[in-house]
Amino acid sequence: MKVRVYSIQNYDLPFIEAANKNKHELLFTEEALTLDTVHMAKGCEAVALFTSDDGSAPVLEKLAEIGVRFISLRCVGYNHVDVKKASELGIRVANVPEYSPYAIAEHSVALLMALNRKIIPSQLLMQMQDFRLDTLIGFDLRGKTVGVVGTGKIGFAFAQIMHGFGCKLLAYDPSPNENADRIGMTYVSMDELLRHSDVISLNCPLNEHTTNLIDDREFALMKQGVFFINTARGGVVNTDALIKHLENGKIGAAGLDVYDKEQGLFFKDHRNSRLSDANFARLRSFTNVLITGHQAFLTNEALGGIAGTTIFNLDCWSKGEASKNEVN
Repeated sequence: MKVRVYSIQNYDLPFIEAANKNKHELLFTEEALTLDTVHMAKGCEAVALFTSDDGSAPVLEKLAEIGVRFISLRCVGYNHVDVKKASELGIRVANVPEYSPYAIAEHSVALLMALNRKIIPSQLLMQMQDFRLDTLIGFDLRGKTVGVVGTGKIGFAFAQIMHGFGCKLLAYDPSPNENADRIGMTYVSMDELLRHSDVISLNCPLNEHTTNLIDDREFALMKQGVFFINTARGGVVNTDALIKHLENGKIGAAGLDVYDKEQGLFFKDHRNSRLSDANFARLRSFTNVLITGHQAFLTNEALGGIAGTTIFNLDCWSKGEASKNEVN
């Protein structure tokens, strides 16, 4: 099968090539899929897309016009693809429903620990040879209440780690995890979780039910000084509301691996560019905000799993079979 692989990065190229084993003709480009780059898929039966690619209806229509019939996503989420429109056009879409949930869960913990124990400020002081400890006080996680929003594989992996720290676990999810009792995790309403948690971690997908799930009202309900971690999707949070409650001190610290306007921003070198996003500039200005560029998934195990499933989906289609990972 001839496949145009969009948004390829140096970090994932070797994993995809190793998984492919020359079975499919893969045409790589660093360019993201847009209306301006859709022509690059001409002559291909399939495209392989990442979260930075545009799978909106107009783009899908152009893909269908040039003969593309399959989309293999190199990610779990598919909110960037109009799946309904793809079905109407006869384009089959498959994702990577799971790879390493521990990669994202452990990154969430890394953000939390770095913020709590002031690792970044401490390193800056060390470089300046200022060895005073006055501004570096954190708190014990043991005994603290951690709210987990979304308890699928990633959320549950995060909860397990927090359980190991000796935290009390509150959870919100319309579909409770059957293993919750094993780690003493209690399901409560969203409002109760927000009111009682010292730390809140978002681990839910972005869809019509979770867009702006955390808005001004939800931030107002949180405890003063709460630590807020988002490694899910940027659109789950209203960024304007987050900034407001960072400014008024409601949010004690925020660890963000995602951002609602990250498309066209993350995964690219902007060192010689002037960024015009005021909200992103404001977020970066807070000393109690730690931002990483959607790198929570970036481990050898996760990259291998993503590549393997991406090629598996293509294998199935090339044999005329359905993939178990199809979302439409």
